[in-house]
Amino acid sequence: MIFKNSSFLKSVMIASLPLYVLSSFTSSREDEVLSKKIIIENTFAAKSESTVSIEEDLRTALLNFGKSLLGTRYVYGGTSKKGFDCSGFVYFVFKNFKISVPRSTSQFKNFGTEIPINEVKKGDILLFLSPTRNAIGHIGIVSNADGMQSKFIHSSSGKQMQVMISSLSHKSYTRRFVKAIRVLQ
Repeated sequence: MIFKNSSFLKSVMIASLPLYVLSSFTSSREDEVLSKKIIIENTFAAKSESTVSIEEDLRTALLNFGKSLLGTRYVYGGTSKKGFDCSGFVYFVFKNFKISVPRSTSQFKNFGTEIPINEVKKGDILLFLSPTRNAIGHIGIVSNADGMQSKFIHSSSGKQMQVMISSLSHKSYTRRFVKAIRVLQ
């Protein structure tokens, strides 16, 4: 196959140029190996930064989608825009991005990777005890990560009865907080 005036060939030649230029100015075999190693390490670092950016973009998109549902009414057992319960909301938001999470709050107890609260990121999940029993009974998605001052979006069965953003620092959530988990790696 001949690549006459091909943009593909030009990009391959341009991508190879830094490696060729560096290796042609080296004075010894050790310098050449070191120069090539630096370029390879920089290439992997750029890919790693790209992966972080993709993860951050997913977290932002997930939160933006969740925020688009603010004000949706609370409906026990609800999993649609007609109404959500807390786990139905989390399930619906993650499902929109083809990310599988449990449908029931109690199933989150052993799901995901537990993380210290001071390491949460937006898109992580917070678990709370039920206000009436000693079991996981409420769940929300971190919208603004700040340790125990973090804010989270959730479908509240409280006074507001809707999807809303609350602060983990509010005493009713602080005393019921169980753990934070990470689903997005």
